Amino acid sequence: MTTAIQIPGYVAGTWTIDATHSAVSFSVRHLMVSKVRGSFRTFEGTLVTAENPADSSVTATIDLTSIDTNNADRDNHIRSADFFEVEKYPTMTYRSTGLRADGDDFILDGELDLHGVVKSVPLKLELNGFGPDPYGGTRVGFSATAEISRNDFGIDIHMPLDGGGVVIGDKIAISLEIEAVLQA
Repeated sequence: MTTAIQIPGYVAGTWTIDATHSAVSFSVRHLMVSKVRGSFRTFEGTLVTAENPADSSVTATIDLTSIDTNNADRDNHIRSADFFEVEKYPTMTYRSTGLRADGDDFILDGELDLHGVVKSVPLKLELNGFGPDPYGGTRVGFSATAEISRNDFGIDIHMPLDGGGVVIGDKIAISLEIEAVLQA
């Protein structure tokens, strides 16, 4: 037996991510004592909110060359073959495979294609709402989080510290703040 998902103010349609009002960011442990944060400046995606919300879908592509950790030397190193290898793998792509309720929020199941490896990555999704914009359009907003292992995607650089630990952690926390515009 399935329970229908009910969402107040829900609008079915096809939406385009508004990158100007959205953010794709991450954090990773550094030197075992802090976290480095960064973001991607260039990304795009399409959301389809189906009549039955459980049938909705998302596809998104992130330009890995657009990484910004507020340090040009570090960004260039992350673009190199030690990490993203952007000459060979310039983008990462997410494609949803399902949506399910999780209390008041949702889990968006999907596959992340990064560095030539495709892995299942569920996103914990908070729907922020649907509403009109001042230009006569309609917007939707949501927040999402996930955690991935860079080693799972073949990004397995190991830089040990004297006395134990590593320079860069394996776990990457992902945070999305997305606003999208309903297409006419």
